[in-house]
Amino acid sequence: MMAQQPLLSLPEFRNVTTGTLVVKEPLNFWGGARVQSKDTKNAEPVYEPATGRVLCDMIPCGEEEVDQAIKSAHSAYLKWSKLSGMERARIMLEAARIIRERKNEIARLEVINNGKSITEAEVDIDISWQTIEYYAGIAPTLAGQHIQLPGGSFAYTRREPLGVCVGIGAWNYPFQIAAWKSAPALACGNAMVFKPSPMAPVTAVVLAEIYKEAGVPDGLFNVVQGAAATGTLLCHHPMVAKVSFTGSVPTGKKVMEMSAKGVKQVTLELGGKSPLIIFKDCDLENAIRGALMANFLTQGQVCCNGTRVFVQRDIMKPFLEEVVKRTKAIAVGDPLLEGTRMGALISKPQMDKVLGFISQAQEQGAKVLCGGVPFVPSDPKLKGGYFLSPCVLDNCRDDMTCVKEEIFGPVMSVLPFDTEEEVLERANNTTFGLASGVFTRDIARAHRVAENLQAGTCFINNYNISPVEVPFGGYKHSGFGRENGTVTIEYYSQLKTVVVEMGDVDNYFQ
Repeated sequence: MMAQQPLLSLPEFRNVTTGTLVVKEPLNFWGGARVQSKDTKNAEPVYEPATGRVLCDMIPCGEEEVDQAIKSAHSAYLKWSKLSGMERARIMLEAARIIRERKNEIARLEVINNGKSITEAEVDIDISWQTIEYYAGIAPTLAGQHIQLPGGSFAYTRREPLGVCVGIGAWNYPFQIAAWKSAPALACGNAMVFKPSPMAPVTAVVLAEIYKEAGVPDGLFNVVQGAAATGTLLCHHPMVAKVSFTGSVPTGKKVMEMSAKGVKQVTLELGGKSPLIIFKDCDLENAIRGALMANFLTQGQVCCNGTRVFVQRDIMKPFLEEVVKRTKAIAVGDPLLEGTRMGALISKPQMDKVLGFISQAQEQGAKVLCGGVPFVPSDPKLKGGYFLSPCVLDNCRDDMTCVKEEIFGPVMSVLPFDTEEEVLERANNTTFGLASGVFTRDIARAHRVAENLQAGTCFINNYNISPVEVPFGGYKHSGFGRENGTVTIEYYSQLKTVVVEMGDVDNYFQ
């Protein structure tokens, strides 16, 4: 049997351009190879966001296939977990090197599948290899401790892997989320079965093939395609030790409930409606840039976006004037062009949902200052794409739907405030708690506000900066557990205590 060629080495995947790629290859991956789906009757079309044409079919995995993928992961785990941290690190560093080398091809494929601009996709791929490199560096440092006990006896702890971990990804950062979840899992000695979003199924397979090429045991990182039914099978499988999920709050609750039946550990990275607070003493130019970064990256489809922008009343007028001017100037169009700053939303239903939020906001009294309508690029091949002009809403109140609910699109809601105490109370009046931000020149206020905001991250004088070295995760309904940073090791490993008696056992029972 001829060895399978990795996707990136197939002619149709080289130098892909908007509107040309059709993926015919199977997109399941386990046992070190792409696997043809057994049952194609439940196939769903996957669309290229920039053109609206069918990119491929997503064929969901059933019970038998999920079982095969998990068993394949378990046999790889038995080998991988026996390697030293240094041996694991060497293979992970090779994977990071390959990603770095193929960044352009992977980024282009990400754009075709996700719709974001090539400039952003290239940053995502850089973050991905950096994540794998970072956890490769941590792998050899994993250690327990030695505790001296009376009479020469002692105890020690062993940091051990969990086993087979499941990663369930989202469609806004398909490749990056697969790296964020797999890197710490693999560094700790686990295997992973990853289910990408059914709307962005392609690039996780590329990561699986890169891990294989780098030298991981066959089956260590597997990809199963599917939607809710496949996710349910993964959460219920008795050989799964942990589930890490990125997505919406309602789905996160279901994942937690299903995982609880098997007492599986869970990490949940869920939605947000994060506050960005701009005080009148800020550097206004930086605050304006920050507000745009907090709302319009990846077409506004980012869970930690600062979509409730609170602006101190004194500077509201100059802030809005400049934000509207710059929002109108955002280059929307073909995401593979270097000059594009905003690509297409993920799907037609997602675009309709965002437009629904905007019209509801207007009904409730908000004023659209710019954008918020479908955008039709001049290039004829993009006519069927899911483009939306970025929108700024003024005249917003805290009780409006657009201010309370996560829109997940390029919509910024701007709200005035007067005092620090008032804005903190309003900012925290939400069930979410993923991120937050503050712009001020007053150092004491900056740290005071950061302390009082109920969120997993607070950005001071910037927004949406996610270095791999710092933990990322939510408070409240935005989830628990962390991704990135050294703390994530705690979520992908378990401690075993070994107690060693050097003397005689007490003769308590004669």
